[in-house]
Amino acid sequence: MLSLQGGEAGSPMIHVEHLSKHFSDLRRGNIVALEDVSFEVRPGEIFGLLGPNGAGKTTCLRLLSTVLTPTSGVATIAGYDVLKQAADVRGQIGFMSGNTGIYDRMTAWELVEYFALLYGMEEPLVSQRLGEIFTTLQMNEFRDVLGSKMSTGMKQKVSIARTIIHNPPVLIFDEPTTGLDVLVARAVLKAIASLRDQGKCIIFSTHIMREVEKLCDRVAIIHKGRILATGTPAELLEHSGQSDFEELFFELISRADERMAASA
Repeated sequence: MLSLQGGEAGSPMIHVEHLSKHFSDLRRGNIVALEDVSFEVRPGEIFGLLGPNGAGKTTCLRLLSTVLTPTSGVATIAGYDVLKQAADVRGQIGFMSGNTGIYDRMTAWELVEYFALLYGMEEPLVSQRLGEIFTTLQMNEFRDVLGSKMSTGMKQKVSIARTIIHNPPVLIFDEPTTGLDVLVARAVLKAIASLRDQGKCIIFSTHIMREVEKLCDRVAIIHKGRILATGTPAELLEHSGQSDFEELFFELISRADERMAASA
């Protein structure tokens, strides 16, 4: 794996060391979804996981969010171990994916308020926090709109709002622009960038090259469960001699496939 130095100063909020996840399948045997993955992410930084579908991005993020348990390796969030201190980890993170559902019979305000209460928040903090978020994300004009009546853009803003309502220091975004039109995707990326500017530690998975170039401070290119390279987009381009990030991506993927085929 190619690893280049970069990133912000300060202690990492996400620490991943030799993390692996294997699944057993009756027909295919042992399936390696993630293998020996290591990286760190610091406050005020967006760390991108870039890879094709099935690369292991979602598996990695589910391990970090305690939805899955690792086969081996260590991962900590804000100092809490994802395996041994799962409840503490969940209090430190906000998780958003591209296919998050919205309750049809709840308004935007009711739904975000509901998640605030699930996190154990109490009044008057709930109302204060809701007011701040709805203003920041420009959601007041549809605060009383039912989920069944919301546009795609409205639903995505509600998803972001409920992800950040408890003001977690770590945010996890799993391909949050999947299926969105250009304008809505742009608004989502702008919102994520503003969270980075507030000092949040963000991990962002995508298979879209332009999102990495536009948004990420550092990136790990992942393929078939393994990280092939890490660094800032500029560092990776400079080291590879490529001038185009898409060409760099395809070159790394092709070389990895050739190595795997030769060793098979």
